[in-house]
Amino acid sequence: MNNYIFSEIDIGLEHSFEKTVTSTMMDKFLEISGDNNPLHVDSKYAKEKGFEDRVVYGLLSSSFYSTLVGVYLPGKYCILQGLEIQFSKPVFINDKLKIVGKISYINEVYKQIEIKAFITNQHNTKVSKATIKVGLIDE
Repeated sequence: MNNYIFSEIDIGLEHSFEKTVTSTMMDKFLEISGDNNPLHVDSKYAKEKGFEDRVVYGLLSSSFYSTLVGVYLPGKYCILQGLEIQFSKPVFINDKLKIVGKISYINEVYKQIEIKAFITNQHNTKVSKATIKVGLIDE
């Protein structure tokens, strides 16, 4: 876990990590959220609707934006304050995702940063992008 403090933050600072989506993740998300939409739980239904298989929950894949800021950028002293996400392509089980974030704005008065982030799959196809607002709570 990174532990950037506000004075160590600069525009352009970037971090990334990779995560593979598993069927276990899907099962746990279903258990937590109760979202039993057939696109997410029924492979046959998803294929009938034109998808290659069950579609991963959008909020499951986008939960990695929380990991990005809470663990990597800035890490320990982060408090997530806002998240705007746009989904462009579906994610499927066993997709290997790369989550990338880069600081694009710093508000000195409120100790807040803005991170431009995106997620790509193993084919280097962008599946979502986000603007994330984060406060820093220095130790």
